Amino acid sequence: MNEPTFLILTALAGEPMHGYAVTEDVEHMTGGRVRLRAGTLYAALDRLRGEGLIEVDREEVVQSRLRRYYRLTGAGERSLEAETARLRAQATLAEGRLRARRTDFGGATA
Repeated sequence: MNEPTFLILTALAGEPMHGYAVTEDVEHMTGGRVRLRAGTLYAALDRLRGEGLIEVDREEVVQSRLRRYYRLTGAGERSLEAETARLRAQATLAEGRLRARRTDFGGATA
């Protein structure tokens, strides 16, 4: 799973959101490091809907424009849980190797 997909699913795990709210949440979660452009976001949302990971929660008209809210599906939740576990395992491995490195080199870093 690529990072933008992970972040979009993470945003939608909290509550249903419309596209702009997803972009704001992703930017907030990453401290501004990731900023999803509209084209990237909506292409990803369409792909995730096609894969059954998200679905439309509701639609409303705001200032004469359609606002579509998306929510995580059960499959999306399972996919996000699996990716979270995979990332956690990789981070744990990296932390272990860094601890071993510090021990092997007496706390010095190269």
